[in-house]
Amino acid sequence: MDGKTGFSRRSFVGRVGVALGALGLRPDFDLFAQTRGQQAAGAAPRARMTESEYDSLAKLANNENPYGPPESVMKAMTDAFKYANRYGYPDGGIVQAIADHHGVKPDNIIIGAGSSEILTMSDSAFLYGGKKVVSVEPTYATIYQYATNTKSDAIKLALRKDYGQDIPAFIHAVKDNYRDVGLVYLCNPNNPTGVVVTKQEVKQLLDGIPEDVVVLIDEAYHHFIDDPNYETSVPHVIAGRQVVVARTFSKIVGLAGMRLGYAVAPKELINRMKPFSQSYSVNAIVKHGGVAALKDTASQAKVKQLNIELRTKTTHDLQSLGYDVIPSQTNFFMVHVGRDVVPVADEFKKRGVLVGRPFPPMNEHLRVSVGTADEMNRFMTAFKEIFPAKGKTTTAG
Repeated sequence: MDGKTGFSRRSFVGRVGVALGALGLRPDFDLFAQTRGQQAAGAAPRARMTESEYDSLAKLANNENPYGPPESVMKAMTDAFKYANRYGYPDGGIVQAIADHHGVKPDNIIIGAGSSEILTMSDSAFLYGGKKVVSVEPTYATIYQYATNTKSDAIKLALRKDYGQDIPAFIHAVKDNYRDVGLVYLCNPNNPTGVVVTKQEVKQLLDGIPEDVVVLIDEAYHHFIDDPNYETSVPHVIAGRQVVVARTFSKIVGLAGMRLGYAVAPKELINRMKPFSQSYSVNAIVKHGGVAALKDTASQAKVKQLNIELRTKTTHDLQSLGYDVIPSQTNFFMVHVGRDVVPVADEFKKRGVLVGRPFPPMNEHLRVSVGTADEMNRFMTAFKEIFPAKGKTTTAG
């Protein structure tokens, strides 16, 4: 994907550099998601990196697309840079494009700076008055952090022994706490395990809880899935269920640093979320990139295929060394290393490889993003230096 994008990528990055330079600023590479997780755990934040330090690392910590945005998206963003100095700019029709993509009306869409802002809006809209969020642990912990900010509490359920989300436990928790529950959060597939909730289980959940309970289904990794038992939950929105589906352009499209996400939901739920939307949180450039990305399904298919091939190869290599890997449907996987992953991550960093933060209570499972072929080779070389071979396992990758 990189071979044809040189001109557009250099032109776009060059303009960003000029803009930052004119303001007397420079990019800070502090690995935001990594640092945030450490601060939440009470650890000291990592020191800021220089550009050269950052660029030299194999970045397998934050589930990013290692190939960057496709040429079509880079061109759209470069062309839109002329609006960088404007407020009332043409936005490329991003909301209508998303609505058309899902077969819904613009009233069913709200955009934000990444899907994290969608989670923020949802917490603010549906957890007012101390209402509780019901979800599992571990999952994408941002939902809990935002709930804390709104002085809300959480009901955290354990995963099943196969690392799936326990739908009957969700149903019991919601029914037992019905008056206090404001939101159910289902990360599907789950981050950090990479395990999907099947379409049958999603229906079981929606049919099993009171129909007025809002269910936020986070589909950040939707595009990587090839499990026939999974399907998007957008049809439940179209059917009028109290469902909010969150999506992001950060993963398959490679726009993590540009920040664009959205929600698909019934109009009345969107209207409840709108007061908590930051009107200028999404920039002009990424809106145009998002419109182009929705059309470029071929580039997404290529990234998905590369991801599957490299994930399969790496997980099989780990299993051949005797280490269990949780079967994943995403652009990351978890390997059981049998020791605390905090010092393990430090050992990888010494070897030029960044890997994931701890996800309590799975403190001996290391989350690894799927990078390029070179990055995965660097990961395996480092892994073999840090961990001894134990003998082959039978866990599927």
